[in-house]
Amino acid sequence: TLIKIRILEFPEKINFLEGKDVFLVAATLRPETMYGQTNCFVLPEGVYGVFEMFNGEYFICSERSMNGMAYQDMTKEFGKFIKVGEISGKELIGTPVKAPLCQYDRVYVLPLVTITMDKGTGVVTSVPSDAPDDFAAFNEYKNDPKKREFYGIDAKWVEGIDVVPIIDIPEFGNTIAAKLCTDMKVGGQKDKQKLEQAKDIAYKQGFNFGVFIIGTHAGKKVKEVKDVIKQEMIDRNE
Repeated sequence: TLIKIRILEFPEKINFLEGKDVFLVAATLRPETMYGQTNCFVLPEGVYGVFEMFNGEYFICSERSMNGMAYQDMTKEFGKFIKVGEISGKELIGTPVKAPLCQYDRVYVLPLVTITMDKGTGVVTSVPSDAPDDFAAFNEYKNDPKKREFYGIDAKWVEGIDVVPIIDIPEFGNTIAAKLCTDMKVGGQKDKQKLEQAKDIAYKQGFNFGVFIIGTHAGKKVKEVKDVIKQEMIDRNE
């Protein structure tokens, strides 16, 4: 599933597109969790293309993923794409964006060093309540000034933005990612082995036993409305 995250203020490199509908597009297996977005992640060293889509919108993502989209009737000509610009992940960091279903009017693009440009779109939407990888990185930036300084993060990009509880899971509470990262003593966003284990637990528990506590489907089980929420977002062109 592709989530369209709207650019609110344009980085200098792509300000020639001001006034257009320009989106960072994130690939996710969990569109139903978009209520809990606190930011968007890019790879600082990543190179992102800016592409014109069939409907006049512009997508920012890896060229590899756009090549795949060109074969899914998302570009003007089947199997081909129009690239209008290029921007690095570093140049995107700090960009204010508006994400669908997000509880905040604007959140910011932050760096995530574990992103691989040959998987998904190179853009990751961050839901630290239910995704351990997202929690580990967001928590670092929120609570460690040295980490913020190292990655060039302005405190205002994380201040006043807190983890949003969206799904209650028996025995894990309503922020399973935070609980798992704490219980498993995850040492930050680079602690790959523990994060992989935590992710496996969080996703299985959330899907099989989770109940929404937010949005129009509050009180319903995740596995019953996951596809419904996804379809609602498709219908709204999100």
